[in-house]
Amino acid sequence: MRILVIRLGALGDFVLSFAPFAAIRAHHPGAEITLLTTAPFAPLAERAPWFDHVATDVRPPWWHVGGVARLARQLRGFDLVYDLQTSSRSARYFRLAGRPAWSGVAPGCSLPHANPARDGMHTLERQREQLEMAGIEEFPPPDLAWLAGAGPEGFGLAGPYALLVPGAAPHRPEKRWPAPRFGALAAVLARRGLNPVVLGTAAEAPLAAAIRAVAPPARDLTGRTTIADIAALAAGAALAVGNDTGPMHLIAAMGCRSLVLFSAASDPALTAPRGPGGAWPTVLRVADLADLPLERVEAALP
Repeated sequence: MRILVIRLGALGDFVLSFAPFAAIRAHHPGAEITLLTTAPFAPLAERAPWFDHVATDVRPPWWHVGGVARLARQLRGFDLVYDLQTSSRSARYFRLAGRPAWSGVAPGCSLPHANPARDGMHTLERQREQLEMAGIEEFPPPDLAWLAGAGPEGFGLAGPYALLVPGAAPHRPEKRWPAPRFGALAAVLARRGLNPVVLGTAAEAPLAAAIRAVAPPARDLTGRTTIADIAALAAGAALAVGNDTGPMHLIAAMGCRSLVLFSAASDPALTAPRGPGGAWPTVLRVADLADLPLERVEAALP
């Protein structure tokens, strides 16, 4: 049996699908399963134990005849498709794929997620219900041992440490708590005996610099960690504090005690990171993160 799983999205979306990925593999142990994803997540998916093949969707514009024809070839030949993206775009893939057995929201599909309230559900519960409606009954906890990267020893971290994630998507500055306040928090953590460790992309190095200007003991690992490294660091951390961004989803998934900061720009009831077994992190939400004082964050530390 040939099965296609569709999951495009951002890092947080991808991490929230670990449990559905594991459930699909457990339900179809002998199937040949292909994941269709976007380029940033292909290397990660290739390491995962749930897929036999990984295909990359370049998301061609609909007017690009050659690109759409290539996409159609990628989508054809499967006996069953689980569309975990369930966007208006991925729903159109149903027809490109030749209308196979399809779990999702595409009009006319054979295994629809027929819940009119689905858009008001958290991603984790929504995808679980979708798979239940498609006949999947068992949801084993996903084994994340394959995410082993360089842990604290690999970065020379000694003693207990806490992770700080001050970044977020560059085009969503409203999702960022001000870096100087992360610096003040780093100083609080250092006084508590926790070594503050700042994670982020290379482009977020200025945020780490602003934090270290307030708390020089903070360790700057921006631009130095892979996704697997973040997972390994999360597994050994005492706690983590960060904005609503992809790395916090991965950190929470590894079972690290986490405090996630939300503004009005996103709704934690729909998109918050989740831990093992669906456990919720500590969530602190305010209308504008610029108005969130250090004292409230310190009081909410897990």
